[in-house]
Amino acid sequence: MKVIMKPIEMIAWFKEDGIPKPLKYRITTSEGTKKVVSVDQVISTSEEKLTGNKMIVYTCQSTIGETQKIYELKYEISSCKWYLAKI
Repeated sequence: MKVIMKPIEMIAWFKEDGIPKPLKYRITTSEGTKKVVSVDQVISTSEEKLTGNKMIVYTCQSTIGETQKIYELKYEISSCKWYLAKI
């Protein structure tokens, strides 16, 4: 997987315990257009510390175009920001 760490706009569902579940996100492509991707499946979830910031890491799978892709989303807990980390 290629590391890109781009900020994204996310629609997520928060459980009662405060843990978000990603549903779909919008990313700005290199051409400047916005693309919406639905999260088909969350394969795994883990926590990590990146430069002292707690993050929740989601390994997900979606159909992008005509192909199945596995990618990594990160949610920064302190700032409530989402990133497309790897694809």
